[in-house]
Amino acid sequence: MNGGTVMSELQDYLWEQMKDPEFAAEYEKLRPEYEAIRAIISARLESKMTQKELAEKTGIRQSNISRIENGTSSPTVDTLARLAAGMGKVLKIEFVTDSSAG
Repeated sequence: MNGGTVMSELQDYLWEQMKDPEFAAEYEKLRPEYEAIRAIISARLESKMTQKELAEKTGIRQSNISRIENGTSSPTVDTLARLAAGMGKVLKIEFVTDSSAG
């Protein structure tokens, strides 16, 4: 099974679970964390780097990168900036209007 298939199946599963209002409410609370994790992993893969390679470039232990990517550790803004720099990127944080509010 390739990565695209796994992601597609995960997305299908998520959409199915989102039909449950309790699940959807909890997911929405955690959305910023999930988006940050997804952005870190996507950027690392786009940079064609392993966690080990990123660790070597940033001085952040591979085990810490793993914990960040699997959601068991919340990185500081400084750590996010170091990860971005290690991948040749710049960290950008922005606030947007919540279209569901109101």
